[in-house]
Parts: sequence; C-alpha cells; structure tokens
Amino acid sequence: MSDVFAREVIERYYDSGDWTAETVAELVRRHATTDRTAFIAPDATLTWRQYDDLSTRLAGALVAAGLLPGDRVAVLLTGGALTHVTYLAAQKAGLVTVGLGPRAGDAEVAHLVALTGAAALLTRSLHRGRSGAEIAARAGAPRHLVVDMVDDAATLDGFPCQETGPLRGLGPDELFFLNSTSGTTGRPKCVRQTMNVRKYFGPLAAAAAQFGPAEVVASLVPAPYGFGLWSAHVVPAQYGFTTVLVEEFDAASAVSLIERHRVSVLAAVTSQFVMMLRTPEFATADLSSLRVMFTGGEKVPYERIAEFEDRTGAAVLQFYGSNEAGPISVTSVADPVEPRRRTGGRPVPAMNVRLLAPDGADVTDTGGPGQVAVLGPGITPGYYEDGAANAQLFRPDGWMLTGDIATISIEGFLTVTGRAADFIIRGGHNVSAPAVEEWIGSHPRVAQVAVVGVPDETLGERVCAYLVTRDGAALTLDDLREHLAGIGVTKQNWPERVAVWPSLPLSTGGKLDKAALRADARTRWAGEPASA
Repeated sequence: MSDVFAREVIERYYDSGDWTAETVAELVRRHATTDRTAFIAPDATLTWRQYDDLSTRLAGALVAAGLLPGDRVAVLLTGGALTHVTYLAAQKAGLVTVGLGPRAGDAEVAHLVALTGAAALLTRSLHRGRSGAEIAARAGAPRHLVVDMVDDAATLDGFPCQETGPLRGLGPDELFFLNSTSGTTGRPKCVRQTMNVRKYFGPLAAAAAQFGPAEVVASLVPAPYGFGLWSAHVVPAQYGFTTVLVEEFDAASAVSLIERHRVSVLAAVTSQFVMMLRTPEFATADLSSLRVMFTGGEKVPYERIAEFEDRTGAAVLQFYGSNEAGPISVTSVADPVEPRRRTGGRPVPAMNVRLLAPDGADVTDTGGPGQVAVLGPGITPGYYEDGAANAQLFRPDGWMLTGDIATISIEGFLTVTGRAADFIIRGGHNVSAPAVEEWIGSHPRVAQVAVVGVPDETLGERVCAYLVTRDGAALTLDDLREHLAGIGVTKQNWPERVAVWPSLPLSTGGKLDKAALRADARTRWAGEPASA
C-alpha cells in the first residue's frame, strides 16, 4: 500500500526526528522478551510475550480467512485486552482497522462500514448482549467474523488461531487505522491515522508527566478514538508500561481499579473524571499511587481540576488537540499551578501553532484571539473519502484549521476561549457557550454543566443550561442568576432555562453529547417565551 503523506513530508519529519521507522508491532516485540504484564483487563491479563504471540496467531488466521493486505476490517468490541490484540493482529496482517465505538448504534455501524468499504465486521459472538451476527446483518457487512479469547488463546469463528508463514505487516507511514469522530453532530466522519502520527504523542506525554521506568497506566477512554488509541495502544507499547483497561466506564469501578492496581498515570476524558469525583468511593479510596491524570477531549473545568488535584495530590494534565490535529499544546507537571489548571498549556513547538483572525491575518504575535491553525508532525492526513470535509479542514497551503478560538498569553500559555461555531446568538448578542459553562461551573453546588442554544422566534436563540448538582437536589434559575450576578457576569450571558439531571448524556466516544441536549431543549421548551 502507498503512504498517505507525500514523500517530502515523510522525509521532513524523519530528518527532524519526530517520526521513526518502528511500527507498533516492533515496539511490542521489543518488550516480548520479558514476562512483564502488558494488560490487566476484564477479559484477560496478558504479558507482553502473550500479547505478541496472540496477535501474531490472530493475524495469520485473518489472512487464512481470505482477507488481503489493504482490506479494511471494522472492529466492534467493548474495551479489554482482545481489542488491542485484534488491532495489533490487523496491523501484522496488513489490514486497516476501522475502529467502531463500542456503543455505536446500528445506523452508525452501517454508515461506517459502507463509508470505508470494510471487507468484514469483527465482533464477539455477543456484543453488549446482542448477537454480533445480527449487528453485522443490519450493517450490511459483506462478512462477519467472530473473534474471542478462550483460555488465553485467540480464536476466530470458534477455532484457535495457529502459527502461519510470514506476514506482510503495515509500515509506520501507511494508513493503519480509521477512527470515527464521536458522531455528536450529523454522520460521523473517519479520520485517517498512521502509526507515526499516533506515536508522536509518546515523547510529549513522557516529558509532560516525567514518566518513570515502571508506570502503571489506566486508560478509561474507548480505544477506537484518538485519546484511547494513544493512551492504551501506542504509548504503553513505546514504553513497556502495564495498562489497566475497563470493558465500559463505570465511575465507582474506575476508582476501585486505580486503588487496587496502584495506578500512577490515568487517562480519562473530562466527563469521566467529573463523574468519579461524585462517587462516594472517591472520598474513601487510597489513590496515593496516582501521580498524573491526562484529560481533555472537551472543556476541562477549573474547579473540577482543582478539586481532583486537592483530593488526590496528582497533577491534572491535558493535551489540547483533536482527533484530526493531534497534540497542539500540553500542560506539564513542571508548570505553575494556575496556568496548569486554567490553560491548555504551552504550544508544541513542532506543531507551528498559529492564531488566525476571521480575515486570515496571523495574529499570533499579539496573542489573539484567533482560530487555531497547525502544521506539524502530529496532524493526520485528514478524513477518509471526504473531499468536501477536507477542503474545510485544510487551507490550500496545508495548514489545518481546528475551528477553536484561542489566545496565547505573554508567558506562552494557550487558552481556548470557544469554538468558532459554539456561540448562541441571542438578540444579536454572541453568547459563548464555553464561557457560560465556566461561570456556572464556579457555583459551589454545580458538579457538571452543559450550555446549549434553543431556537426562538423572537430572539433567534435562547441560552439553556443542563446541570448535575453535587447533592442531586434542584438548583433553580434564580439560584444561578444570583450567583452569576455576584461574580459580575453580564445579564446578556445569563441562562434562560435550566434543567437538573442525574447525569448528562455521553456520545459513543465518551464525551458530552450536546446534540442530544439540543434535541431535548427543542422539545422541552418549544414555544415558550424567553424570560426577561
């Protein structure tokens, strides 16, 4: 298969040392000479030697089943060791993995199978209580293959996988993975990934967290998405760390795993660690082993970061970036406390971060605000088979546009102030949803908040706030407004509707599902006049 980047791009990043010739399979093989533990998971605990052997055997079985180098294979599995064995097997067999979120619905699976032209859908015989064969049939998959591990042996369609001849594995600059966007708006797109693009996170994470030689990592993020891919599949292989996995996220169980396995590095999206803070178990568990938590993927509230750090002693770090752009900036254990908690960290030098005004003028030197644009070794080749989306993502000169609005302080810290599209236009006034979320989140009784707009015939849009409270009790609109008035928030930015829920909905990628909230707001408050 051909490389997905131009040859001059590949040569540039090899010359700079940002990319290397090692594949993930070669990284795993390097650790397979020992009996150190690679994964602790609900379905199996595997050493690096077992991980390497099982993935090789499954790769041979996939080739024997008639799959050809370059074929796309869609993988629908809940979290666990089998997921990573299957991903690595596909790489060894020369196959491109289409990573499907474990909670993806039938329509999403069908869309992604069709979009990528997947030659087969791989599932367990039962996926989240449903027949894998039924899911494959509803998705219109050309073939359905059943993968599993029985007594620590990989099986395909019920038969143990055996040793085979030489395999044509994928190279570090070939397309190896297609992960979907989390699908919060419209149909999900597929982001093309190479191993070198995902490996680029490794040294940055190591420097930010000051990795020691024997970290124990827990990744709570669904594996197919960008965060899960680097935190659970790639970075542990680069450094040989033991990684604790979950089948599906549960806040109380996650706290227990950190305590039981003495986890030192945690990877969790914002909504996950906020839910962990709310569990009774968090207050009593011994989490003294935890040194750092990498988080992100959505707005990270200052108050929740401070609470997590104060209660655990761990440093909360974040990569600001995206599935498409890779790492743009990162906070570090060496950063002062306030910028570590309040900003997205210092821009990654090799990513050549720029801030662009609406007319395209470069306003980086003045600190912005401006739309973040990047050009560097962490960006992906873009979307799969979607020229229109790629034309919006990339400028003609190759710079990738993120859609995020940010500033860069004199001290060099980047702060995302909103999305170019995440504004609620109320009576001609632009209301920044992230800003309102931050103000509401400072209320002492608010554990989690999401702000969305709902259409209004008179004002265009109204501001609606969805909350989770710490005590589960109601919080009225008057309560919120009193707080916002007290901290000096302009009345034009106050919410006009509030709903208190036990929890906020999550997308298939584990992020806050604002599309679901907008749909609820349209139904819940349809036709109601805006309050004064």
